[in-house]
Amino acid sequence: MPNHKFAIWVAKRYLFSKKSHNAINIISAISAIGVCVGTVALICVLSVFNGFEGLIQGMFSAFDPDLKISPVVGKTFDANTSEFEQIKKHSSVVSFAEVIEETALLRFNDRQMTAKIFGVSDNFNKVSNIDSIMYDGRFLLNDGGFERAVAGIGIANKLGLNAHLIDPLLIYAPKRNEKINIVRPETSFNQETAFMSGVFVVNQPEYDDQFVIVSVDLARKIFEYDSKTVSNIQLKIDPNVNLKKTKSEIQKILGEDFKVLNKYEQQEEFFKITKIEKWITYLILCFILLIATFNIIGSLSMLILEKEEDIGILRSMGANEKLIKKIFLFEGWLISVLGVFVGLVLGIIIILIQQHFGILKLGGDNYVVSAYPVLLKFSDIIISIFSVLAMGLIASLYPVKYIKPPLSPKGT
Repeated sequence: MPNHKFAIWVAKRYLFSKKSHNAINIISAISAIGVCVGTVALICVLSVFNGFEGLIQGMFSAFDPDLKISPVVGKTFDANTSEFEQIKKHSSVVSFAEVIEETALLRFNDRQMTAKIFGVSDNFNKVSNIDSIMYDGRFLLNDGGFERAVAGIGIANKLGLNAHLIDPLLIYAPKRNEKINIVRPETSFNQETAFMSGVFVVNQPEYDDQFVIVSVDLARKIFEYDSKTVSNIQLKIDPNVNLKKTKSEIQKILGEDFKVLNKYEQQEEFFKITKIEKWITYLILCFILLIATFNIIGSLSMLILEKEEDIGILRSMGANEKLIKKIFLFEGWLISVLGVFVGLVLGIIIILIQQHFGILKLGGDNYVVSAYPVLLKFSDIIISIFSVLAMGLIASLYPVKYIKPPLSPKGT
């Protein structure tokens, strides 16, 4: 029998056999339970972070396009070029929408506030899922006679807007090429009106509290842009094609003067913060788990003392120090393996129960979901297993290192 197989066989016998001192059994059980609880915590906490990330990503996805083209330098650019014509005809591009994005002053009755005017072309609902997040009314930017507007729910609440009002929303923007008239400052602003057609809700303040969607023609008019000027281009990509490849092809067509961003990159800062929070929590849990694995040190130390006679017998049978140390190293590691296996099974069961039944509630009625969202990723399972087993191995090395070699006979 190879040395490592023999070492594992003996380690398993030591792990499951009854010890002469009951305290060793208790400490070994506590060690395994500590590893088990730590594994459950790692799996569950990482899955909750994944759930929140997926939930928020789904909210952003309703508004953000598959790909967004914007200039590297400046706020606007000319979209009437051969490169953009080539992108329109690209086999993977399903829809192509032009956008003007600028800040303006909104006024309704006696209330006013600043907001981002999001002027979009008529097919904006084809590059986004805006229809799925309409809270009141419908997505309509021009009814043939009047300009219409769709506001975020935060703006609607602050100004007292809804989709059934007959009074118009007033939009003010400073004239681009004129100085402010101190005597009559109102003449220094362009003014346009739009009637409310709907209210959307993304459940993210970046959109709900800042954006008012109008037609791109109205936005160009109030901000004094010509028909070729845009702030960004938004694309809907065929879901059956490789998005990464399409993004690379479009970037190649446009060159270095433009950046092409996917949905993740459009909210890169937010997702980076989420990932940082996730991995900081992971490190804190690993530290707690490392403390829990210190029980393995106590368990192994006591087992080594108890098995001194067995160690002597193994030496007399020809076992070297390396094999003896390997036996007790595997003993400690098997405690971790047992804890990881049980913890992994329990963690997955808890996650599946939460996913299907939502047992653990967030509390209150002001949340997007009533229960904690969870999403189990295979990569998190592998990371958790590797982390726990690595810490178990480190904890096992310390007592094994101090197994005493046999004393040399006197006079030699």
